[in-house]
Amino acid sequence: MKIDFHIHVKLSKKTNFEIEHFNSMINEAKAQGLNAITLTEHFNTHRFEDVYGTLDKMYPCNNHYYNVDGFKLFTGMEVDVAEGGHILVSGPKDKLLEVRALLEDHLTAECFIGLERLYELCHPRGLMVIGGHPYRESNHLYHIDKELLKRFDAFDLNGKDLHEIGIQENIAKVLTLGAELGVPVIAGSDAHQMFQVGCVYNQFEGDFETVAELREAIRSGAYKRVISPSLDLQVRAANYVKKLLKKKVEVVV
Repeated sequence: MKIDFHIHVKLSKKTNFEIEHFNSMINEAKAQGLNAITLTEHFNTHRFEDVYGTLDKMYPCNNHYYNVDGFKLFTGMEVDVAEGGHILVSGPKDKLLEVRALLEDHLTAECFIGLERLYELCHPRGLMVIGGHPYRESNHLYHIDKELLKRFDAFDLNGKDLHEIGIQENIAKVLTLGAELGVPVIAGSDAHQMFQVGCVYNQFEGDFETVAELREAIRSGAYKRVISPSLDLQVRAANYVKKLLKKKVEVVV
């Protein structure tokens, strides 16, 4: 299985969910050789309910992933926490949407949920919790109490950060943090636009039907992270196209 654990299917938080854009992301993932992704749309994106509501009408879902014409789309979301970081939550769709409903009063910066409380909502429900882009200047995690950081199922080696911070520097920082805390590191493109898809991904020997199975494989180290040699070009191109498209399609929330 080749899978990206951090990918968006909307251009930005302020845009509507458009099936044409969704299809461009999935088709590019297939073209890049991936056969699965985790959908990690922002929990406070404009009309979050449209994402899963639309997919429910279009594709079969076994409560773990949507079958998009043979391509696995595992269910998840990206959550802002009070400490300032972004957290990737994934797992059974019914449990994921339970947590999303409980976050309805925590959608803006002045009332984001604390990380410890988010763990309390997610782990008993069997959801995997990944620390997103731990060294991003605007939303870093490394400053948080180490006992809380140790509870992550993994850290995110983020495609956007590999470009902006520098590949070798960001790898060194994230892998060192993971080794220090005993937390695995997985790769996530953080793609919002098709050109960024495939800039990083994870390769597993086996195939998996649930996030729980993926989490166990991550814990055992039975995977490798893959970084595209064209990562910098892919991210630059995606950023440029995203800026152009946002000017045309962003809506007033």
